[in-house]
Amino acid sequence: MRVIANRCAILAATAMCVVLTSPAVAQETGGDAVGSGAIIVTARRMEERLQDVPISITVYDQEDISKRNIVNSGDLATYTPSLSLNSRFGPEKASFAIRGFVQDLATQPSVGVYFADVVAPRSGGSTTSGNGVGVGQLFDLQSVQVLKGPQGTLFGRNTTGGAVLLVPRKPTGQLEGYIEGSLGDYDLRRVQAVVNLPLADTFKVRLGVDRMKREGYLDNQTDIGPSHFGDVDYIAARLSVLAELTPDLENYTIANYTLSDNNGIVPKVLGCNEASPFAPFACGQVTRQEARGDGFWDIENTETDPKIRMESWQVINTTTWLASDSLTIKNIASYGEFRETARLTLEGEAFLLPNGTPFIEVIRLNNTPGYFNSIQSTWTEELQFQGQTSNGSFRWQAGGYYEASDPMGFTSQSTSVLLRCPDLQALQCIDLIGGRNISRPYQKTWFRSRGLYAQGTYEFTDQLAVTAGARYTWDRMTHRYDQFAIFFPAPGQLEYRCTNPVRVPDTTVTAPDDHFPCAVKFTAKSDKPTWMIDVEYKPIPDVMLYAKWARGYRAGGAASANILFETWEPEKVDTYEVGAKTSFRAGPARGYFNLTGFYNDFRDQQIQATLIRAPTSPLVGGSAIINAGKSRIWGVEVDTSVTLFDQLKLDGAYTYLNTKVLELDVPVLGPELVDIYSAIVPTAEVGSPLALSPKNRFTITGTYMVPLDDSIGDISFGATFVHTDEQVVSLATAPQFQKLKPTDLLNLNASWDSVMGSSFDLAFFMTNVTNEKYNVSVNNAFFSFGLESGVINEPRMYGLRLKYRFGS
Repeated sequence: MRVIANRCAILAATAMCVVLTSPAVAQETGGDAVGSGAIIVTARRMEERLQDVPISITVYDQEDISKRNIVNSGDLATYTPSLSLNSRFGPEKASFAIRGFVQDLATQPSVGVYFADVVAPRSGGSTTSGNGVGVGQLFDLQSVQVLKGPQGTLFGRNTTGGAVLLVPRKPTGQLEGYIEGSLGDYDLRRVQAVVNLPLADTFKVRLGVDRMKREGYLDNQTDIGPSHFGDVDYIAARLSVLAELTPDLENYTIANYTLSDNNGIVPKVLGCNEASPFAPFACGQVTRQEARGDGFWDIENTETDPKIRMESWQVINTTTWLASDSLTIKNIASYGEFRETARLTLEGEAFLLPNGTPFIEVIRLNNTPGYFNSIQSTWTEELQFQGQTSNGSFRWQAGGYYEASDPMGFTSQSTSVLLRCPDLQALQCIDLIGGRNISRPYQKTWFRSRGLYAQGTYEFTDQLAVTAGARYTWDRMTHRYDQFAIFFPAPGQLEYRCTNPVRVPDTTVTAPDDHFPCAVKFTAKSDKPTWMIDVEYKPIPDVMLYAKWARGYRAGGAASANILFETWEPEKVDTYEVGAKTSFRAGPARGYFNLTGFYNDFRDQQIQATLIRAPTSPLVGGSAIINAGKSRIWGVEVDTSVTLFDQLKLDGAYTYLNTKVLELDVPVLGPELVDIYSAIVPTAEVGSPLALSPKNRFTITGTYMVPLDDSIGDISFGATFVHTDEQVVSLATAPQFQKLKPTDLLNLNASWDSVMGSSFDLAFFMTNVTNEKYNVSVNNAFFSFGLESGVINEPRMYGLRLKYRFGS
């Protein structure tokens, strides 16, 4: 208890030191922060005022999303200081990170994404993708809520970083809707359309569609493949049906569908390793870029048919029964599917011989013909009970949760390493080095998660309340991996072999799809309790102080491709928080100011490590997940919003994040490993900060509403400035590439709602106004393949929106 008390004291003191200099953001939903228009959130699985919830939350409503032109997860992370994006494989395959909790490779998400209270369908692939971080979800929403810190008591999927809640607009009793069109540079075209139909007093339907296309901003300097990368091409549709069967029984069904199909991203080569055997080719590419005078957004592509295609759909059914004035029973069931096809060059290299002809590709990733890179189904079932005592002094909820995610057949990807493949899909490859192959594993992944939970809040007085909750979760992940490869012993000859010499004898098979003799299967099981207890005190009605202790955990996992590193254990965190939520109205000013200080004791964290092959190893090395000791994370988060004279609105958010690796237990290369790997290089070091954890990050938004007669309409001008300190991205590469540089982004918007009293709205937006140039990831290939590359940011973009509203 003394340790906890000391940590809380440190946090409180630190918080007070920055309170006067730290602006922040969370948006109002059409009213002031004190009255009936207060911000409503569902962070505790029920509707509550933001200011009554003892959780650090950033909230956006649909107006905020539109004005900031938030289209995908990367845009959301730009505006939320505590939220980062791991986009090593491009924005379509990104994952969220909060407070230094990062998802790598095939680990389970550290940040859960929930739509209408249901976790997103799993992807089941070997690289991060899916799990709700994509395009097509961020339209026609009531709110987006970013919850910081472990939320392992009430939410289905256990995570250590936090949760992102997407709350869709529910069908209403009004005939209404809108049609919105957008045009902009890079040939931007976007159409959104929503209609709400009250077919009866007790039966209401809402239908929405979002279609967007935009040309890529990366210019391809080779004659291979398309001329542009980084394009956008998706369609999303949503159908919501609300049936009020009786005054006490409601059934709410949502069907979502999203299809995104584009060229993907090609990393830009950032530098070369002159000591590498590949230096003539890697450094030759750098020299070639410089000689051409390549711009920042110029890249070289070697994939003949690049593609990132993701298709997902999900049906959610929520039945709510008001059993009595003091008891509500809710059943939430869902089923969803996710499919991914990926063909891309992982390193962005274009290695040429002196005569200019292609030499080899370092790593190319393709789907195997006839197979998806990921194809997974997920269904969930949750039975929830909510109740309260007759006087309302005790509110509680309890329930059970079950999630089953299964493969819908084998997934398979063909990965060429150090081969020249004019047509990888057709196995037209040349082995110029000797002993190289196309890795073609066939995989299946199963997930199971079961949980029982209960949480309650008891109000001792109108000022003092205590909330406590607990959950016990059983998780299991099973991964089958048929490690299979295709060799090229001579021109025109193919040889098929199992390539897991440790787990499977060196077996030669006779056909390109005879992978069954190569099968291995591993299972990772974990079951852990998580809990939360907090004390809430309101000295005056508009101020709430709270102190909280929460335990979070992220399940272990299995990925049989990492030979001798096939499984990893769960990670856990103890989070200690103190905070204050304040609302105010003083003369012409109204708003709120929320402050949180936190300390995280992080153990057995799951981090990525690079496996360097031994000189005589039959393998090419690779990456693995290891449980790497202990870290501590502490910081301060501030969210605030102030409106002056009903005309000037200032929103801000600030996060100070201090992370440090305290212990790092890198596996020792024993006798069974020395002939396979020569070194294990983790992406972190003792004493170093965690990846994607900038020390200071803040965003400030100013919106000025021009005072005009209602007959003219509502005109406003807005600007958002976002600063991010430098941050470690990986320590498994050369020092000059280990950190992302600090960035300063400026975005502008202007809107004219109800133009001249009509039903038309007109808006303008511009992102990255100053055309900042920076990379957002690195690929850790400096020592293995002699070059370093990374995904680079979007340049300045702008556009216009015209919206027509109809109905009530």
